[in-house]
Amino acid sequence: MSSPCARVRRVGLFGGTHGNELSGVLLVRHWQQDGAEIQRPGVEVKPFLTNPRAVERCTRYIDCDLNRVFDPQSLGRPVVEDIPYEVRRAQEINHIFGPKGSDDAYDLIFDLHNTTSNMGGTIILENSRDDFTIQMVHYIQNALAPEPCPVLLIEHPSLKYATTRSVAKHPVGKYQT
Repeated sequence: MSSPCARVRRVGLFGGTHGNELSGVLLVRHWQQDGAEIQRPGVEVKPFLTNPRAVERCTRYIDCDLNRVFDPQSLGRPVVEDIPYEVRRAQEINHIFGPKGSDDAYDLIFDLHNTTSNMGGTIILENSRDDFTIQMVHYIQNALAPEPCPVLLIEHPSLKYATTRSVAKHPVGKYQT
């Protein structure tokens, strides 16, 4: 169980994990040009375009799904000429925001996605025992009330997540229809 009093000092805001999901891309580009609305004293907030080649082509991915290659095998693969683009990009992201599973990893990564499913604005969590994210979601839900903000928990006891956000100590996904 994580400490409920742990300070969050570094936050990554990801957009473009899937290059055809443009809401996060537009927000990241906006924040990169003018980050005043996301800056807070004592917190480093880094807006980051995760898959720029796929965004440029407006396609989900180039070689493979970036949101599935943050596993130890992909992150530890030698960089060779024919390595898939998204695997190389995962290694770069892990270097910037991680390393995954380490004390040096970013405290929070908020990965912004779109979906065609009728989910509205939904927060995705991977761990029901992470006190920080549970408290953060409660805060977000209260701030948005009376608008609904459902939470989808995709926790599985034996599954190790290989998502872009899994690099952080506290991974959170946000899906918008």
